[in-house]
Amino acid sequence: MSDIYLNSEMVKQFNMTVQNCLTQWLKREQKFLNYQLQNVVDHTQRNPRVAILTTILAGIFTLYVFYKLVWSSSGRSVVKPVKFSLQIPEAAQVHWKGKRLFPTTVFDSEKPGLIQSYCPATSQYLGSFQSKNIQDVDNMIQRAKKAQEEWRNASIERRLRVLISLQSYILDNQDLIARVACRDSGKTMLDASMGEILVTLEKLQWTIQYGPRVLQPSRRPGPTNFFMKLYKGAEIRYEPLGVISSIVSWNYPFHNLMGPIIAGLFTGNAIVVKCSEQVVWSSEFFIEMMRKCLTACGEDPDLVQLFYSLPPSKNDDTANYFTSHPEFKHITFIGSQPVAHHILQCAAKSLTPVVVELGGKDAFIVLDSVKDLMALSSIIMRGTFQSSGQNCIGIERVIVSDKNYDKLVEILNDRMSKNPLRLGSDIDHLEDVDMGAMISDNRFSELENLVNDAVSKGARLLQGGTPYSHPNYPQGHYFKPTLLIDVTPQMEIAQNEVFGPILVVMRAKDTQDCIEIANSAPFGLGGSVFGASIKECNYVANNLKTGNVAINDFATFYVCQLPFGGINGSGYGKFGGEEGLLGLCNAKSICFDTLPFISTQIPKPLDYPIRSNRKAWSFTKSFITASYAISLWQRIKSIISLAKSST
Repeated sequence: MSDIYLNSEMVKQFNMTVQNCLTQWLKREQKFLNYQLQNVVDHTQRNPRVAILTTILAGIFTLYVFYKLVWSSSGRSVVKPVKFSLQIPEAAQVHWKGKRLFPTTVFDSEKPGLIQSYCPATSQYLGSFQSKNIQDVDNMIQRAKKAQEEWRNASIERRLRVLISLQSYILDNQDLIARVACRDSGKTMLDASMGEILVTLEKLQWTIQYGPRVLQPSRRPGPTNFFMKLYKGAEIRYEPLGVISSIVSWNYPFHNLMGPIIAGLFTGNAIVVKCSEQVVWSSEFFIEMMRKCLTACGEDPDLVQLFYSLPPSKNDDTANYFTSHPEFKHITFIGSQPVAHHILQCAAKSLTPVVVELGGKDAFIVLDSVKDLMALSSIIMRGTFQSSGQNCIGIERVIVSDKNYDKLVEILNDRMSKNPLRLGSDIDHLEDVDMGAMISDNRFSELENLVNDAVSKGARLLQGGTPYSHPNYPQGHYFKPTLLIDVTPQMEIAQNEVFGPILVVMRAKDTQDCIEIANSAPFGLGGSVFGASIKECNYVANNLKTGNVAINDFATFYVCQLPFGGINGSGYGKFGGEEGLLGLCNAKSICFDTLPFISTQIPKPLDYPIRSNRKAWSFTKSFITASYAISLWQRIKSIISLAKSST
């Protein structure tokens, strides 16, 4: 799961806006600035010492800015990357010509135990992989467990070396990584660059820069007891859990795989990742990349394992065996609600804690105070159609207050009519495309039914709504970019996650109605609110029933490495950020004596055998009262009583 929506037009618009603001401000303030500057120059010329001091201060400030922007932002300290290389798969070569499958499916009817990988955009065959069995699961976990016994004590420098080396490889091989991700998922190279590479590098850089501080022991206030607080200290120490697992979805085959690995390794754990059967080919390559990185850094590659299997059946229960394995100390699951129920049932057998991220029905709220609807339409289209809408925090509902509704609908329809989004594959740079394929065509009828249901209940279909047969890739899984307006909360498409390229627009009466419509769906992952009034935007953000909100932006809470997760139908628990790292640790509570000459002793009235229950009770009562007394006089009396009872 990952989303970051930027494009050249947005950057260009931002630059123009900034330049215009600066130009206008300089024009208004020019006379005043000239006057002030002339005074400064005259004063400096009359006072050479002031000139020298000013020069020194300016130099120090320049060095400080350089340090903050260039040197300190790297976060690398003295740890240097270790270089390594990987053999490029034939299918990842530019202009690769692979045979096309028909029909396109991951299930090979002639070889029941094999998983068949192919490109959803072109139907090109990528390879077949044997579904793992129960023995494979045990072997993987045992190898990971053995490797983790040494890795759990690895220094921060060793852990950073692995992450920095991985970061260096990704920076140097962006084209290769994007091509591999696109071959297996059908997305465009641009979508892979932003949704796979950018967010993975951000997670790496954030962990490298801030991770060591997060894992430092956390000093706590300790007891409030009047006597104990004088000599008792307390802190939390964060220790690795052991072997953890992550069960990830197919929509971001690189980032969804690497994110849990980065966090898992940095916190001293070993990890067994279960990838979707839809993206086995790319997952094998990315795991090999990680294992090569570990080997190059002198670490055990068994710290990272890859598991995949066919869905559970009468003859194969491997997937259930995997999720119920007692050696797993933590599981992160990214996927759908039906699968989550099954996984939680399995994990309950071994009491394995699970973080569950189940997608959402994210609202994009446009308030009356919004000024630039054209710029906003660019964000809406990018947030809806990137990766063919297969984003858990993609824009599922555009909720527009009444004032801007008709104008925004007109802009969106005009953009999609005059410049229809081009569908296809740009993996080999054969053509310019805007939107790639979906991972599979098994949900096309569901998407059509959702659209038809909405239209039958009063919604208007302005664009798309049906699958698309590509002239060059007839077996590719393409669905037309769709614009559906006048949708109401009562329609199925407003309540169910679409996870496809359908732009749903809903009208609201006012700000309060926007909030009520947004909260009417059973999900609660993320959302966005746009408006000129920060006070009003904050009001909306505070009243949205979600785990994440972006104000005047879209989905950047994910890029900011904040704890990520939802509520209600979107699951529970968090991954990402500080909370995500700490969630992969055993938070061990430690208390200790802060004064070497004072320690806890058992008072004589309480020592076994109890000599006098009356004195013991009087002592305990006086001790408790003196420890938590509200008034000073009450405390003094209790201390005197305590002294009398202690003999």
